[in-house]
Amino acid sequence: MAKPGSRHHRVLIVGGGAAGLTVAHLLLRLQPQLDLALLEPSADHYYQPGWTLVGGGLCSLEQTRRDQASLIPKGCLWIQAAATEFKPAQNQLLISTGETLSYDVLIIATGLRCRWEQIKGLPQALGSHGICSNYSPQYASYSWETIRNFQGGTAIFTVPETAIKCGGAPQKVMYMADDYFKAKSGVGVNTEVLFCTAGSTMFAVPAYGRVMAQLALRRGIKLLLRHKLIEVLAEQQLAVFEVSDQAGNVSRKEFGFDMLHVVPPMTAPDVVANSPLASAEAGGWVDVDKFSTQHRRYANVFALGDVASLPTAKTAGSARAAAPVTAANVLAFLGGQPLLAQYDGYSVCPIISGYGRVVMAEFDYSKQPVSSFLVDPTKERWSMWLLKTRLLPWLYWQRMLKGLPHEGRYLKPLAPLVHWLRLDYRANPQDLEPQAETSEGCS
Repeated sequence: MAKPGSRHHRVLIVGGGAAGLTVAHLLLRLQPQLDLALLEPSADHYYQPGWTLVGGGLCSLEQTRRDQASLIPKGCLWIQAAATEFKPAQNQLLISTGETLSYDVLIIATGLRCRWEQIKGLPQALGSHGICSNYSPQYASYSWETIRNFQGGTAIFTVPETAIKCGGAPQKVMYMADDYFKAKSGVGVNTEVLFCTAGSTMFAVPAYGRVMAQLALRRGIKLLLRHKLIEVLAEQQLAVFEVSDQAGNVSRKEFGFDMLHVVPPMTAPDVVANSPLASAEAGGWVDVDKFSTQHRRYANVFALGDVASLPTAKTAGSARAAAPVTAANVLAFLGGQPLLAQYDGYSVCPIISGYGRVVMAEFDYSKQPVSSFLVDPTKERWSMWLLKTRLLPWLYWQRMLKGLPHEGRYLKPLAPLVHWLRLDYRANPQDLEPQAETSEGCS
């Protein structure tokens, strides 16, 4: 890592998460001599899809972490600082050291911001009184502690009205918790599970939304639509919701709980949302063309990952699919060539529907299911559980972040193989007592 200074770079990437690192590696694979810098303040990099596994007792938080320095591609300058102001008209970026960087091309991959403070009482309540969330490395382990120590009562799982990282994640922890409750003598009998979403469906893609609604019905989970969590009263263990009916009438409702898993509202980081790069029409996200990932007003700016206005799910899978498009179009722009690469909105959300079962929800801009494995993607499968818990973490660290291909040629032959083998991987929730925290699922 080099000490930052006021300098110019051919390409500057802001954000060293999944999207930023993947596109950095791809650019340098395509053009090894490219003058490339990456701005990222954190010394730690997390495999965030693994936090669901942490909350379900399948691995430890540390297994989802790597040193950021070990992931920066050779030939890329890492500037360990944060963006403080974007000046796209001047091709400039101000950073937290007080210095100014200029660029020929800017790539925004900052990710998003969890807005815990938008739910009254939540920031103070997290990590106590059974109030947990898998959307923070600080509290994911407490989710598993809460599930494991649950003695019956009401367990509530919430979804906000905003876009969120991995739209299926709020359900994943719920299904695993429900499995565990039912396997634990007496607890399942005395438990009511509520899924409270501010939306009008369980999943944005209708085909998968129907599958999830049927699954909830089969499990006896109570589905409450248009229920927006607005306040948490920790001492009283009360969750306060703003409830809207189909006619637009709004009321207030309180539920007592013994466990509350909260998904916070999410927005673009303030430095992005308050910049010329965002717009009200784009919801405060970086306003880009959904096919080329190029900014609509500043031709030398691109964006991908959670911070982009791309109308698809905000997942690591969508970042992986968009990264080659962004890399190709950035190099085409630098070379004065037309931007021919196009992103089709592909995203994937492996929805854990219980211990040992996953619905591999793949889709694109059409909001129709697609499949990389030549099987019906709306079905629960043991093979997809193995992919989610064993193979995908390895692919993330060893293939995706290094800009190496892994879809199709690598995954399709494996799917029927693991399905045929039906290998055991702690699918029984009764096997998830303390030793599960040292399992190898997230490595």
